[in-house]
Amino acid sequence: MKRPTRQREREYDRARWGDESEDEEAMDESEVDLENLDSDEVIRTADGELIHEETGIIIEEEQIDRGPEWRAFNHSERQSKSRVGAPTTKTMHDKGLTTTIDWKDKDAYGRSISSEKRSQMHRLRKWQERIRTKDAGERNLQFALSETDRMASALGVPRSVREVASVIYRRALDEDLIRGRSIEGVATATLYAACRKEGIPRSLEEIAEVSRVERKEIGRTYRYISQELGLEMRPVNPKKYVPRFSSELDLSKEVQSKANEIIETTAEQGLLSGKSPTGFAAAAIYAASLLCNEKKTQREVADVAQVTEVTIRNRYQEQIEAMGIHA
Repeated sequence: MKRPTRQREREYDRARWGDESEDEEAMDESEVDLENLDSDEVIRTADGELIHEETGIIIEEEQIDRGPEWRAFNHSERQSKSRVGAPTTKTMHDKGLTTTIDWKDKDAYGRSISSEKRSQMHRLRKWQERIRTKDAGERNLQFALSETDRMASALGVPRSVREVASVIYRRALDEDLIRGRSIEGVATATLYAACRKEGIPRSLEEIAEVSRVERKEIGRTYRYISQELGLEMRPVNPKKYVPRFSSELDLSKEVQSKANEIIETTAEQGLLSGKSPTGFAAAAIYAASLLCNEKKTQREVADVAQVTEVTIRNRYQEQIEAMGIHA
């Protein structure tokens, strides 16, 4: 084990100046209880050393430097010296570890290549795509993850949702849950599950709009996958839909606050049980818009929330009765 830098310096001082420095060091260290130090008494240096501020005693050293071995003093230098590739990702069937041949028919200097070389590069690209998938399982995964990426882009969900959806699909593939079901159906179901896991409110209707399968199949596959993989899914909180619906309806923050208040009060009274969260949120927004004099029609709210006007009317009546408001 390597001795701390300052310890080596002190040993050098003792050898050079005799026992005087040794006595001083012994006195300093004897006054400090290294086992029971207060957090205010120690500091962490830029090099990763933990030091007792008053005496300069090094408590921890030998931190692993995980940075590059080269130095850079501005962004352009850092970019030019960096030699790492893209991070691995679950959203690609090979986790992004294989190489790709650029589609541009140019050489390293940016000059156009000859027709003979172009045809050669075309063949290489074709074979490179073929060898990226070694079996049917990988081809299945490649198609499913590309579908997940397409749907996630259409829904405008963050990258984290795509990663979670990819992990869930890989688990379903490993457990052989895809057999007898369409790849698109399972991919859509895992994306819906990922949205719920990450707290990104997207209804089944919205998911079905960007998918190539029916809503009923998505729901059925989602329930099956969720049960088989043991995904613990809590009911969606209707309040998560309020900001997005209100934004699309161009409603104020006051309406959003009132809608959240209506949802909280009525949910505490048990009205939310067995109800669709999107319809419940839509009715609360409709009621709040009336109370705040920013009236929207039931048709406008229904179109944004993708529910029927009948649903909004029924939920609205229940909510205002529970709130003790006379329409």
